[in-house]
Amino acid sequence: MTSTLMEGFLPFEHEPYFPFSREDVAQAQREAYRRVRERYVGRTFPMSLGGERVEGGETFEVRNPADTREVVWRFPKATPEQLERAVACAKTAFETWRFSDPMQRATIFKRAGELLRGRRMEFNAVMGLENGKNWAEADGEVAECVDHFEVFARETLKWAQGKPVYPMPDEHVTTVYEPIGVVAVISPWNFPAAIPLGMALGAIAAGNTVVWKPASETPLSSLLLVELLFEAGLPQGVIQFITGTDEVLGDPLVDHRDVRMIAFTGSKEIGCRIMERAARVQPGQRWLKRVMAEMGGKDPTVVCADADLDAAATGIVQAAFGYAGQKCSACSRVIAEEDVYDALLEKVVSLAREIRVGSPEENAPLGPVIHEGSARRIMGYIENGKKTARLVLGGERAGSGEREGGYVQPTIFADVDPKDPLFQEEIFGPVLTFTRARDWRHAIDLANDSEYGLTAAFYSRDPAKIEGARRLMHVGNLYINRKCTGALSGTHAFGGYGMSGTNAKVGGPDYLFWFLQTKTVAQKY
Repeated sequence: MTSTLMEGFLPFEHEPYFPFSREDVAQAQREAYRRVRERYVGRTFPMSLGGERVEGGETFEVRNPADTREVVWRFPKATPEQLERAVACAKTAFETWRFSDPMQRATIFKRAGELLRGRRMEFNAVMGLENGKNWAEADGEVAECVDHFEVFARETLKWAQGKPVYPMPDEHVTTVYEPIGVVAVISPWNFPAAIPLGMALGAIAAGNTVVWKPASETPLSSLLLVELLFEAGLPQGVIQFITGTDEVLGDPLVDHRDVRMIAFTGSKEIGCRIMERAARVQPGQRWLKRVMAEMGGKDPTVVCADADLDAAATGIVQAAFGYAGQKCSACSRVIAEEDVYDALLEKVVSLAREIRVGSPEENAPLGPVIHEGSARRIMGYIENGKKTARLVLGGERAGSGEREGGYVQPTIFADVDPKDPLFQEEIFGPVLTFTRARDWRHAIDLANDSEYGLTAAFYSRDPAKIEGARRLMHVGNLYINRKCTGALSGTHAFGGYGMSGTNAKVGGPDYLFWFLQTKTVAQKY
C-alpha cells in the first residue's frame, strides 16, 4: 500500500531560487522587508508548550546583526519548571503520535511545503533581520526548507514499509522500524530554519516528538516554521518550542532522563560536551541516549595544475565569503599545486577585492558576522596571522555607514604553514588561507591534515586525479569541479567525518534510521 501511495507523488524537483536580478522580484523582496518590520519588529513572541502559547516572565532581546543598536523582537526565558513541562508534554504526545498514520505525516509535510512557498520572501526578511543573511543566502535556505518538506514526505512513506528478510518455510518474518521517543533538537544561528527543520522533520517523520530549542540569536526563524507545521495540521503537542538560556536549556535538557535522543548542530566544543553528558545514564533512565551531532568543519579546496583556474577561483570566492564565511561548509583553506599557486592566488584576490560590504537588508554581497564577540574573535585570528603568514587582502574591520555591527573585511592570507592555527582551526568568518603543495597527492595529504572532515572541493581535468580524490579525500561531502557549499536536500546528503560529527547525512536516504529502532517479528505458521 505504501508503495502505491509513493507512486502518487510527482517526481521530486528542487525548489527554484528567486531571480533577484529582476527588478520586480527585487522590489517584492523589499516590500517583504517592509511588511515584516510593520508586523514583527518590537513584538514579544511566545513559546509553545503542550499546544499552548506561553508568554510572560523574563525575556531576552534579539538584535539585528546589521545594526546592533536595533532590537528587532524579544522571546521568553524559560524557567526550569517550563523545561520540565516541555519534556512531559512531548512524552505524553509521543504515546499518540507514535501510532499516527505515515500518510498523515507525509500529507502534513506536503501541505507545509505549499504554505511555505507562498511566504518565502517573508521568511527571507525575518532571517535577514535575525542573522544577517542577504537576500540570496536567505532565499537559498528557505528554499531548502521547502525541499526538506518534500523530501521528508517521501522518506516517511519509504521507511514505513520496513525491509524484506530472507524467508523461513514455517514462519512469517518482518523487519519494521519504530520511533524511539522524545528528541531534543538543539540548533545554531547560522542556518536557523533549514538545520532545525531537518532535524525536527527527521524525528517527526519517524513518529517521535520534539523539544525544539532554537539559538537565542535567531528564534523567530524557527518559530515561524513551527507555526507553519501547526497550520498544516501537525498536532501541536508534537513540537514543544522553548527558548531561553543555556543554564536552563543546555545541560538540563541534555541530561533529562525522559529525553531519548539529542539532535545537535553547533560547535565542536558543545557537541563533545553533549556526547559526554548523554553517555551518562540518569536515575530512572531506561535507555542509552542517542546523539546526532554536526560540529563544523575546516573545509579545503584542492586545485591541481591542470584545473580550470577561473572556475576554481569563482568557486573559492563564493564558498569562502558567502554569508561572511559563517557556514560549516565554507571554504577556509585553498591548497594549490606549486605550478598554479601564484596565478590562482591572483585571480582569487582580484575577485574578492570587488566584494562589497554592507547591509544584508539592502542585499550587500558581504554582511556582518553574527555579533561583536564573533568579530573580535575573528580579528584575533587575523592579528595573529599577520605575524605568521603573508596578508594579501583585507585584515581589518569594515565599516557600513552609520550602522554598528560585526563587519569584517574579506581577508586572505598566503603562504600559510599547515601547522598554523589559520590552517587548522575553524575561524567561522570571512578569512581564507592559501598553502602550497608539491603535487596533487601532497595537496590531498594537506587537505586531510585536519581533525574535521565535513566538505571539500577538488578541481582537476584529469580523470585519474579525480578518481584518486574520490578515494583518498576524507570528508563526508566531496565536490568535484564545483564549490564546497550549497548542498541540496535530497541530493547532497550532508554530514561529515571525524570531529565534524556523527555523519548522519541530513537529506539523504539513511537519515531517518537515526530516529528509529528496528523490530523483528517472527510468527510461526
